[in-house]
Parts: sequence; C-alpha cells; structure tokens
Amino acid sequence: MKKSAAIRMAGAAGAIALGLMSLAGCSGSTGSSESGKATVTFWGWAPGYADAVKAFNASHSDVTVKYQEVQPGSKGGYQKMLNAVTANNAPCLAQVGYETLPSFAAQGALDDVSQYANDDKRDFQPAAWSSVSIGDAVYGAPVDTGPMGLFYNKQLFDSLGLTAPTTWDEYKADAEKIHASDPKKFISSPYLDYDYAGFAWQTGAKWFDVDGDAWKVTMASDANKKVADYWQGLVSEGLISSAPMYDQAWYTGLGDGSIATVVGAVWQAGVIKGGAADGSGKWAVAPMPQWSAGDDQVGNAGGSATAVLKGCSTPKAAWEFAHWLSTDKDTYNTLVQKAGLYPAATALTDLPALTEGDPYFGGQKIFDVFAKAAPKVNQDWTWGPVMTKTAADLDDGLGKAWAGQGTIADALKTAQEKTVAELKKQGLTVSE
Repeated sequence: MKKSAAIRMAGAAGAIALGLMSLAGCSGSTGSSESGKATVTFWGWAPGYADAVKAFNASHSDVTVKYQEVQPGSKGGYQKMLNAVTANNAPCLAQVGYETLPSFAAQGALDDVSQYANDDKRDFQPAAWSSVSIGDAVYGAPVDTGPMGLFYNKQLFDSLGLTAPTTWDEYKADAEKIHASDPKKFISSPYLDYDYAGFAWQTGAKWFDVDGDAWKVTMASDANKKVADYWQGLVSEGLISSAPMYDQAWYTGLGDGSIATVVGAVWQAGVIKGGAADGSGKWAVAPMPQWSAGDDQVGNAGGSATAVLKGCSTPKAAWEFAHWLSTDKDTYNTLVQKAGLYPAATALTDLPALTEGDPYFGGQKIFDVFAKAAPKVNQDWTWGPVMTKTAADLDDGLGKAWAGQGTIADALKTAQEKTVAELKKQGLTVSE
C-alpha cells in the first residue's frame, strides 16, 4: 500500500534521526527569538543570486543579507558548508539541491524552521515542498523544480510523418522508424544518475523508502526493473546513440538531427539551446510520454532549496529572505532569464520570461508544457542520505550498461548493494 507523503516523510524523519545523535550538539544556538535588525549570510552559486540579494536589501529595512558565492555543491560547495557547520561558523542560508538535502539532515547540518515556514506551505508545488520537509520539520524554502517533458526534433519527426509520442510504447515505435530511416539516427542517448532517476520517479519506482526508523533501499525493485528493462530493450535493438549526454558529440547530434529526443527537465531547454545552435527552429516540446494512455504522472530532475544551516541565530529572518527569493515576481523573472530556473512557487508560472515564444523551438511557448506538468510530478519520492555515493556507483554501472556491458537492472542492483553497505558503515539502520 502506498503511504501518503506525510506518513512517508514522517518515517524518514525517524530514520534520519538515527544519524543526528552524534552531531546535534556540534553547532551554535539556533536563536529562537529575534529583535531589531537582523543580518543573514547566504552561500550559493546560481547566476542571478547576487543581484537578487541586492534587490532584497534595497527593499527591506529589517533584514540585511550578505551573499557569498561558493563553488557549485558537487565541486566543493557542499563540503565547505558541512565543514563550516562543524566549525560552528556556518552561514544561516545555503543553496542545497533536493537530492542532497537528506544527507545534510542525516549529518545534523540543518535547522528546522517549520514554525516560520508552515504558513507559506501553500505557496509551493506539493512535490517541491516534500523535497524540503522531513516529517514535521521544514529545512528551507523550495526555489526551483525540474518537471520533465519531451524535447524532440520536430523537423525530423515531421519528415517521417511522426507526431510526438504520448506513451512509451509509441516512443519505442518511433525509435524504430527513425533508426530504420537512417542507421546513423537514434531516438536518444544514454542517461545517468539524476536524469535517469526521473524515469523511475515518474512511474513510482522509488529508490528509497522507510520501514519504521530504518532506511529501505528499493532500487532493484520490480517497479524499477520495469523501467530498466524498457530502456535496456532500446539499447539491445541499437536504438540509443553512444554519445554521452553533455559531451560535444551529444550537442552535435542534437544539432544535426542524429539524436532525435531528450526526455528531460525544463532546464534542458537552456542546455540544448546553448550547446546545439544548429538545431534552432527545428525542436519542439511535448508532455512526457506515459506508461499507459491516459496516465498523468510526471518525473522530476533537479531543483534546489535555500536551506537553513545548523546554528543559524536568526531563523525567522532567514526564512523571510528564503521565501522572498522563491516568490518575488520581479526577482524570479530575472532568475529565469539568468539561471534558467523554473519556479517551485505556484503563483509564478505566468512570469513574462515563462510566457514568451522561443525562436529556437519554432516560436513555441514551451513553458506552457511545464506549467501543466509541474503539479503532476509524482510526490511519492524521497532521496537517500548518501546520494553522492549512490549516484557515483549507479553511474559506473549505467555507463557500462548503455555501452552493452551488463544491464541497467544489474547497475541498479549493484548500486543498491553498495548503498546499503555505505548506510551500515555510517551507522544508519537499514531494513532488509
């Protein structure tokens, strides 16, 4: 039986609590009361954040925010944040990806600001709110989200008499027709870690769950095998390009029509436009294909929060800025333009930057597709507490599977085994 998001996350809170005991007292006071003018330090790296802070400071007299740009999380930013928490000199706020937030919680690096945040819950997409909540605790404000859709080379599809597939069966049939028309043309390219996770997310094939106070790793479940076997079938039939995503060969394929689709998050629009100029005017966007006609589930890839780090002495002021950053229309419109963010706030889908036709996509108002997709993102998903290692182990297996060495299902099984071993190594309880 499926648990509700609230029950699921409540269980996760118990599991994460097991990892907090040794770290809960390592940072300074959270400062439950505030008076007078507050100063909040914020660490992040997204383009446009520095300008957003300037705009906030110019329009607020009660709170001053000091912004410090750090390396992107996986390139050193996250470790810098954790080190600062341990040293009791962390900033109040930091940019933290949804996939990383549970590991920060497990290491005792976050403060619960639910007493300030709960009144603003309805301002955000439900799936995004779930990404910053564990049990009754709220650890930050959702900033952006990554609802998925189908980017496809409409010119190529039209030339073959094809329309955008609405189901995964249709997607495979189109893959066969495209490759039959030219053996150098492929429906797609390999997907790794969080891009691949979006396929599992869509269909409810969870990677992590909880059992009482224990973590349960379910990457090798039957539901996940269904997704894995589908993509394995495309590999076995030679319908997937060998060009890795984000490699120059991938951009070339998108530009010259040899890679026909990208099933990905909204932010892929900027990636495709920036790296495949030759595809301008040829591409379009459609809803993510479904497993059965009439289904209405969407996966997610990416998204981040403005998280409140352990030891923040001005949590109320921290939440005031975090909420403002995610919901101020003028500021967020600039973040769309500069950073390609897609709002987690429900009231921002009609921003000017999200309602204009895009010449690259034939003048299509592509964000209309994602505005409809965002509320449909499957809420029944949670990230595990050691995602950096989980993703690295998974990528090792996926890379080989896409190349015909092993299978995607085996890659998931191996990643599960290594994740369980790592959880036990870190002293977390695991439900077998």
